[in-house]
Amino acid sequence: MSVDKDTVAKIAKLARIRVPEDQQEALAGELSNILGWIEQLDEVETDGVEPMTSVVEMRAPMRDDSVTDGNCRDKVIGNAPDGAEGFFSVPKVVE
Repeated sequence: MSVDKDTVAKIAKLARIRVPEDQQEALAGELSNILGWIEQLDEVETDGVEPMTSVVEMRAPMRDDSVTDGNCRDKVIGNAPDGAEGFFSVPKVVE
């Protein structure tokens, strides 16, 4: 795919990037080269290849998924301006 100067101007406008007129032609060439490399990737045979999340095969460490209350209720309530019986106490807002 070939990118021309008008396409570069449109991309720059959409990206809200100021590209001077004298640099648009050079940028068009660079974008055309990048798209050429991407087109070459279409030729690679990828049938049967598993998707990868990393170039090194590794597994994320897993931990038991258990629900807890955090065991820090008193610390949390201690940050509140007013706490009553282990709960946040707020002023009445609805009459």
